[in-house]
Amino acid sequence: MQTLSNFTHVDAKDLSEAVELLSGDSAVAIAGGTDLLGVMRFRILREYPETVVNLKTISPSLDYIKEEGGFLKVGALTRLEDIAHSSIVKGKYTALAQAAERTASPHIRESGTIGGNICQHNRCWYFWKEENRFDCIRKGGNMCYAMAGENRFHSIFGALNACVAVNPSDTAPALVVLNAKIITTKREIAAEDFWAFSIPGSTVLEKGEIVKEIQFPAPAAGVKSAFAKFAMRRSIDFPIANCAAAIGGGSARICLNAVYNKPYRATKAEDSIKGKTIDTDSAETAAAAGVSSATALALNKYKISVAKGVMKQAILACK
Repeated sequence: MQTLSNFTHVDAKDLSEAVELLSGDSAVAIAGGTDLLGVMRFRILREYPETVVNLKTISPSLDYIKEEGGFLKVGALTRLEDIAHSSIVKGKYTALAQAAERTASPHIRESGTIGGNICQHNRCWYFWKEENRFDCIRKGGNMCYAMAGENRFHSIFGALNACVAVNPSDTAPALVVLNAKIITTKREIAAEDFWAFSIPGSTVLEKGEIVKEIQFPAPAAGVKSAFAKFAMRRSIDFPIANCAAAIGGGSARICLNAVYNKPYRATKAEDSIKGKTIDTDSAETAAAAGVSSATALALNKYKISVAKGVMKQAILACK
């Protein structure tokens, strides 16, 4: 049975202290803990953290959903369950509410935060093998074991830095299509630029940098948004593929996830549906265009059909 090794646990008093603590060589942040505790329990990384900095002790200042200055502002420590059931989010930012509601299980949504969901590690089983048995390229090793190995859940749009692991977040594509900005302790980052290949993470965050808030501009008149997901089990599972779409007023933003190393803007689908009446035929055509550049690995050709299906579903929901 796997157990946690010893570490120092610190309750951060405020953001400044959290930044200072997390700037140390072997310190990590914890909020809901739904990702980190598994990382630590199974010892999947090269190094075990010496210090765990608890951000929940500063949660009153980072746990909120409010409209202000023409933006929806969501604190990084806001629980996914609260986002899913917020009347403001459901009414104007539907894709975000639907994505939060489809994330994991009810119990996990009660503890998991929006900040944690967008910053989580990939779920490649080679990456997650206990005791770092596969020191893969995502950890600083020399190869991606999934490239020629078990890759049924991996990328259908090629590799990023020789890695075919996929981004598993359900909320990420909603942030992209809703044109969100991610506010950190150092800067503002457009959602589309937030995810990247990093060792061992999945974002552009630097050491000691913390997500504080996510801002969404008010949707333009006539724009509707929606989210669709396919997973092996409706509750708890990570996506095989998901999609968020925001369409209307002559514009279209469509984003797939769990199909590439980071959220994938389906620009060919956007060009296909933009300015057109949404119906079964136009949604089918757009979805086909959206996966026209996909290239399957040895074991995941089925994912192209799944991605096309969730894209069509998300587009039709914007009708």
